[in-house]
Amino acid sequence: MESSSSLSSSPSLCNTKKRKNTAVGAHEKAKTLKTEQEGDEALQSGRLSRSPRVSVPLDCLQQPITLNKLTELLHYAALGRTGGIKQPSWCRLRHQKKVEGLNVVIVEGLTQSHFYKHYLSLRQLRTKYTTRVTFTPSCNNVASGIFSSELPKMDCVYFSKPDNDLHSALKGHPVISKFGTQRRGLTAYVLTQEEMIKKHYPVKGMPGFEEFVSTDSVDCVTDSSPLYGLDCEMCLTEKGHELTRVSVVDSDGNCVLDNLVKPKNRILNYLTKFSGITAAMLQPITTTLRDVQEKLRMLLPGDAVLVGHSINNDLIALKLIHQHVIDTSLLYRREFGQRFKLKVLAETVLKRQIQTEEKKGHNPSEDAAAALELAQYFIKTGPRQVVERHLEELWGYTIEEEESSDCKSAPTPSLRFADILQLLGRSVAFLGKRSDVALNLSNQQWYSSDKEVLESFKRQTKHPFLSVVQFSSFSNHLKRRFLHQEQLHRSLCAYLRDMCVVFAGPFPAGFSERQVRRLFHCCGPVGRIKMLHTSVRVHAEVEFELLEGATLALKTLNGLNVQGQPMKVQRPMNESMLDLDLTLDALTGDTLNTSHLYAVKLNPSVAECIKSSAKLTDTRSTLSEETVTETFGHFGTVERVILPAKPGKHTRHACIKFESSEGKHAALSSSKYLRQENYLICQSLTPPHLPSWVAMATPVTTIRGDGETAEDENTANMYHSSQDLEMDHMMKKLDSRLGKLFRSLPDSTLSVVVLLGHTSVNGHFPGLCLMEVKQGS
Repeated sequence: MESSSSLSSSPSLCNTKKRKNTAVGAHEKAKTLKTEQEGDEALQSGRLSRSPRVSVPLDCLQQPITLNKLTELLHYAALGRTGGIKQPSWCRLRHQKKVEGLNVVIVEGLTQSHFYKHYLSLRQLRTKYTTRVTFTPSCNNVASGIFSSELPKMDCVYFSKPDNDLHSALKGHPVISKFGTQRRGLTAYVLTQEEMIKKHYPVKGMPGFEEFVSTDSVDCVTDSSPLYGLDCEMCLTEKGHELTRVSVVDSDGNCVLDNLVKPKNRILNYLTKFSGITAAMLQPITTTLRDVQEKLRMLLPGDAVLVGHSINNDLIALKLIHQHVIDTSLLYRREFGQRFKLKVLAETVLKRQIQTEEKKGHNPSEDAAAALELAQYFIKTGPRQVVERHLEELWGYTIEEEESSDCKSAPTPSLRFADILQLLGRSVAFLGKRSDVALNLSNQQWYSSDKEVLESFKRQTKHPFLSVVQFSSFSNHLKRRFLHQEQLHRSLCAYLRDMCVVFAGPFPAGFSERQVRRLFHCCGPVGRIKMLHTSVRVHAEVEFELLEGATLALKTLNGLNVQGQPMKVQRPMNESMLDLDLTLDALTGDTLNTSHLYAVKLNPSVAECIKSSAKLTDTRSTLSEETVTETFGHFGTVERVILPAKPGKHTRHACIKFESSEGKHAALSSSKYLRQENYLICQSLTPPHLPSWVAMATPVTTIRGDGETAEDENTANMYHSSQDLEMDHMMKKLDSRLGKLFRSLPDSTLSVVVLLGHTSVNGHFPGLCLMEVKQGS
């Protein structure tokens, strides 16, 4: 007697009319759903059709990408056809001209296998990014590779500027953005009260400065007001940093004040390396802070403008409020609030060496004079000329004259991606741990933790056009916490393979591995089979290549009579599988699988063949793209049929991509009809960029000298719940940070997250690249 779960034999003639009626009903239902969907889409088409979108064609989806391919996309997104860049062959970016920025997040130490093992914990990543593709890094420093990636020769017309100047190219430069291009008097560079408050300068009436002394300043200064350079040195006392020396130079560079000062409180550290102050120098000094405050009040005229480098620190040390100041660290501006050191500016602009190693500490008179000269040079030269003269030395731009007669009037940039973006006035930045990145230091921000990186990025009021953010905490923690990373990766792979494994049996005595393979192949491609022999019965461990194969085997073959003996099909029973149902539910709802369906074509007489142990080689049933499209086209427009069989091999299973999710749901609701047509179907679970779920969980292993592979199966199958819980916690924290970073991006930003993968002597685990263009609310 056959079980109710047995596979159907060939359908009888009397049921033909009934099945046709069912097919018509399903077709009408699909048409209705499709009409409703088109109406919904029409409401949104006004916004979505005009927004930039990124996607990967199905025929390219299962090919891993390298760094070179990723940079092809970034180049096109930034410059487009106008800049002579072609659309990448492996992906599609629609409405490129509306892309407002590029953001790449690099996550070290994380692999594609990590992503799917901890799939439930990575809610932000799996829901916000609708495009995924396997990533294989071609170099160790991906961030540097992005910035230094070379572009093809570009038309000089693209870089030509009106009236043969650089204004349009450098309009986004921080100096030009703040001060414009015209040369103006000194009053244009005096900080406003609002700027002083924002930058924490001592301002009368503001909290924290109640005990500060004010100079007798006039309300307004003019372009002819005198400039005075100021610099101070401090030491560390019980109450914090206190003044030990003050120097002032006049407009001609003459030193008009240079006094050592005795701190009020006990000195803990003279900071000699920086200040040059020693205990012996201060021992005879009786001058106090109050004394130098009074000297400065007497020395400075009412319309004096104080000049210094980060002069707010000097004024705080002096406990002095002065209304009119010019800060050279804010004249020679850098991106994102970073500042040049005075030593760098003096060497680059003034061609003068200060604060050299030969000298013991800084010379405040020398530093005050340098700051004064830098301000005078900036005012006299004007911001445009300052930027053009020191563009490469300070800000990392490179501009060369084009030799071609057709392009003599246009500067030709170097062909590095970062250089060209900056030449076009588009800012670039790297945020992450200190590393060797092919980018000018003025565009790099280094932090010790991912939290600091995220907070810094979120604080930016204006995001750079191209930002590369590197998260390293996960990799660092992995190295410190898990001493046996190879064991961890093998355990990870064992879990992913277990998701595709079913245990089946008992089988009749003498049932062979070949017969088991033929039986379970009706649900999908079968990989490894391990026969399990006990003293009285035979069982088998069957590993499918796809998650869908294991799912269909559980639904279809469990309870099947095999030569009169009922067979039980079940998943592995171990701790790692406890939440598998939740993972499969999440994969079912994955944005990548919204319109995908998995289908298997059964042989009409397969059940009878199994019962009689007949050979199945002559009763093979295969699929073609035409037959699948014809059958499933009743439920909705079929966009693509993927037949993963190797050339010359038969295939019984297919992945069907409908034009809309309604087509998939209509087919699923007609599963009984399709079963009568000898099709088994289920929702797609394996993301379309993976040709095989099991292949993802199998590293490319190396061979030891003794001929054995580096993988130890016993170790690979070990499962450490405490470590896994810790990994889940780390993943959730990482996912939360990635979600916050994504939300902070401006609309129409192309966001890319790269999980770098893991390489060792024992093999290579590929990474993952996730892409999405952030849409408006």
